[in-house]
Amino acid sequence: MRSKLNQYNQKRNFTRTLEPEGITEMPQEGLRFVVQHHLARRDHYDLRLEWDGAMLSWAVPKGPSYNTWDKRLAVQVEDHPLEYRHFEGTIPKGEYGGGVVMLWDEGFWEPYVDVDGGLHEGMLKFVLKGRRLKGRWALVRMKGKAGDKKDNWLLLKEKDDYVQTADGISQFTTSIRTGRTMTEIEEGEEEKFTRNPFSSTEVQLAKLVRHLPEGEGWLYELKYDGYRIVAYLEGHRVRLMTRNGHDYTERFQDVASSLADWAEGRAMILDGEMAITDPEGKTDFQALQNYLKNPRTKNLTYILFDLLALDGADLRGHPLIHRKETLAALLENAPPNLHYSRHVRGKGEESFRAACEAGMEGIIGKKADALYSGTRNGDWIKLKCDQRQEFIIVGYTLSQKRISGISSLLLGIYEGRELVYAGRAGTGLKESDMEELEEKFKDIRRSSAPFKPAPKPRANERITWVEPELVVEVKFADWTEENLLRQASFKGLRADKNPREIRRERADEEKDDGELQLQPPAPERKSLMKINTNSMIIEGIKISSPDKVIFTDPEITKVDMIRYYAKVAERMLPYVSRRILSIVRCPKGVAQTCFYKKHPGPGSQGVVTIPILTSDGTTEDYFYIENPSGLIAEAQMGTLEFHIWGSRVDELEKPDLMVFDLDPDEGMELGTVRQGVRDLKAILAELSLNSYLKTSGGKGYHVVVPLKPAVSWGVFHDFAQGVAQVMEQKWPDRYTSNVRKAKRTNRIFIDWIRNGRGATSIAPYSLRARRGAKVSMPITWEELDTVAPDGVDMAEALRRIQDSDPWEGFFRNQQRLQ
Repeated sequence: MRSKLNQYNQKRNFTRTLEPEGITEMPQEGLRFVVQHHLARRDHYDLRLEWDGAMLSWAVPKGPSYNTWDKRLAVQVEDHPLEYRHFEGTIPKGEYGGGVVMLWDEGFWEPYVDVDGGLHEGMLKFVLKGRRLKGRWALVRMKGKAGDKKDNWLLLKEKDDYVQTADGISQFTTSIRTGRTMTEIEEGEEEKFTRNPFSSTEVQLAKLVRHLPEGEGWLYELKYDGYRIVAYLEGHRVRLMTRNGHDYTERFQDVASSLADWAEGRAMILDGEMAITDPEGKTDFQALQNYLKNPRTKNLTYILFDLLALDGADLRGHPLIHRKETLAALLENAPPNLHYSRHVRGKGEESFRAACEAGMEGIIGKKADALYSGTRNGDWIKLKCDQRQEFIIVGYTLSQKRISGISSLLLGIYEGRELVYAGRAGTGLKESDMEELEEKFKDIRRSSAPFKPAPKPRANERITWVEPELVVEVKFADWTEENLLRQASFKGLRADKNPREIRRERADEEKDDGELQLQPPAPERKSLMKINTNSMIIEGIKISSPDKVIFTDPEITKVDMIRYYAKVAERMLPYVSRRILSIVRCPKGVAQTCFYKKHPGPGSQGVVTIPILTSDGTTEDYFYIENPSGLIAEAQMGTLEFHIWGSRVDELEKPDLMVFDLDPDEGMELGTVRQGVRDLKAILAELSLNSYLKTSGGKGYHVVVPLKPAVSWGVFHDFAQGVAQVMEQKWPDRYTSNVRKAKRTNRIFIDWIRNGRGATSIAPYSLRARRGAKVSMPITWEELDTVAPDGVDMAEALRRIQDSDPWEGFFRNQQRLQ
């Protein structure tokens, strides 16, 4: 193919000119064009259209015109190399074309006639998608005079929405890329546009959660189903980059063009999702897959939700709400294929419900004051309407029912550095998907599975293994006990994801950034705490990041929190040890994301794991602690709240701790709540049951009844409900046993539900993961009128444990339920 550029190469001395040497290139996605303003012996414009590995070229003396009455002479010259579309500078005098060259316009073009036929017949019609030239144009060959060696054409503007009465080009006197004039290019001046403060960044990622935080400090947006794209705009240049560093600018040409027009040369970096929207505004991932194969749809939209840099300033250190407000203002008059992702403050549950009812994928929650760290640190969270994530194709099967194609895809994920089998997807594959996948599989087949142990083929099927290079998105019902997918369905290939980053998404799980290590405890310990020269050790546990701030008002560090649990361990453990736990962890502090955890994670230390039969007949692992080391080990991992079962592991099916939570309606006076506590105590006393009082650390009180482990969970649960119903019947205008909030108006909900098997209640002496470091603190009945439900904080709790135990005799007073 080099012969196409022989004439170009013969006319130039590449030891003197900086023009690129002519080498034909393989075609890329999309056909590019460039217009170069060329001040040589004569001032003219060069129109160059990519075709067959080179640039077809015409010299247009007066330049193109948007006026349909103007017929611009265009002299076809030798083909130029594709690399020439980047050339801007000065060709030395005496060389062919000596003079100044400016990149005046660039973009993509689409022919709507056969190009080779049009060149032969002398009629070439096409659409230009440039920064300055847009719409429909035509090149028409003129009839030459006898002996005329020049190949003269006319460049014409065809009628469309871009037609103007003037030529429409005179006002553009600077380079589309560098902002320089012809004089400035000739004098070698530097590029004249603001540069972005960085050229690449890791994107902010969202953690999967099962529970949404409350409060106005969170913004909620829709979760869009497309490709995550970061756009870099600099001068009039645009780069559209995927998460794994692939440049998709050419694949998303229309959006790139819109961004360049809209930005008008301003430097900015944008974060968003490239998606196809349906008529109802929903994003459709499969439609995006189809677009990438055949980019003809008109619904490609870049949904923008963050602004990382503007006019050379790095905004990643600014609060999210400020970045979004600036972005919204910028996008006020943007083209329709650039869409601002709106948000609501708070109202997470309502937003999630609305998203699922509308058939969307889910929602994203973002802290309003969050910085853009480019990590998955909990500042962004996601809640999905259904389960779906990315997996790696490790093989495929073909059953005897099919002659060719794919029966199912075998999938894998990484656990640490190890690739493991995750199951198969047998539905969702269309014939076109199979054809595309089979083509990709040709060069990556392998003789054995890329992991051990490998699943065995089912009856009458054959497995073909492939290198773990292709990522797919899969929708599924659930995970089995064997950690395999259930009812998995193929949704599409994900070329934007790196296979090495594909992990199982787990909700409400997070590891502390430090390393927890159990140290052998001393046989006899006079103090729970000691410090060596290298690290802090509390109850035999090495404490990482001791100065990390957990509470900000007042400021309480991680080591302060751990020391608290070390000091209250003697009082707290009788109520916590050997009881199944559900915990709340806040490894980054209460101002960051907190999450519930009821199953032991990989590498859990300081806890005892126990398998428990669940209501559906399966067995799941739970955990408990036995000693101060277990309590401190959990605190080291960021655990603030300890919630306990109503039974001990010694007699798991016979509960011995009944808890009633008095949950008042919003705005209820504290005196009314205190009267409710007295009424409940009186009802229990009539049943010959001794009860104990503690604060909740929130808005209500807890009344606790110790019992002998003698009856089943069913009897225990029904009795607790009966107590609440007695109060409801005796004082219907004061109390309700109905869990629905609509029934609580001006009433106190007597929460008996936490007395069922598997339900938990906050443990005595446990901190609450709330502002102020409040404690669920045992108090005496005499203190009911002087201590508010949230009236004991960590400092007060430490002072109180120096006094006598308010629950002295708790375990001596366990009674059999009559």
